[in-house]
Amino acid sequence: MGDLERDREVEPVAVSTLRLDLHIHTRASYDCLSDYPDVIATARARGLDRIAVTDHNEIEGALRARDLAPELVIVGEEIKTAEGVDVIGLFISEKIPKGRPAVETAQAIRGQGGLIYIPHPFAGGKGPGPQVLAAIEPYVDVVEIFNARIHKPALNEMAKQWAEKRDLAGGAGSDAHTLREIGRGVIEVPEYAGSEGFLDALRAGRIVGRYSSYLVHLASTWAKIAPRAR
Repeated sequence: MGDLERDREVEPVAVSTLRLDLHIHTRASYDCLSDYPDVIATARARGLDRIAVTDHNEIEGALRARDLAPELVIVGEEIKTAEGVDVIGLFISEKIPKGRPAVETAQAIRGQGGLIYIPHPFAGGKGPGPQVLAAIEPYVDVVEIFNARIHKPALNEMAKQWAEKRDLAGGAGSDAHTLREIGRGVIEVPEYAGSEGFLDALRAGRIVGRYSSYLVHLASTWAKIAPRAR
């Protein structure tokens, strides 16, 4: 009997794969016009299993999107620091004010039990860059190693190398400011539970991405000046 059991082939256990876009904006951002139901519908149509809604200096959009699809939405915020760079908090519950030093911003995210996610770290004018990265390095949980709006692949590669050198998890995001962009930056990960499982899943993830057109920036500019329905 024992010999028969040893000879029997073991069936592999199927592992579900989740597709995540970790950097999406809604109309709660000053430079985006995408309405909450449309963001949810588009994400589902593109086969996404989780999206992080990360509006500029605002959490209202993420909360409203989560109310529509709690199983889909990770609540986040992209916060402008005193240094003029962006830091994202994921799995947060309250708005974090802009204008604090990057280290204080990271500490505020941690204070809510959130994760510190660094978007487009080497993008000029908004990425933390080497100096700020050095200051907040002890707090960083995840680094965006693919951003679909970064049109110089070398900058994403620099982010990937920076994360790998420090053994940090990598993430991907479309940085979508229009519906068309949603799903352009994706990381495929094994199924996970909670924020701790999220980090382990990212470490086992696979980046799937394609760069957006330069024209998406025109849409963001238009959104800044377009009249908005309230």
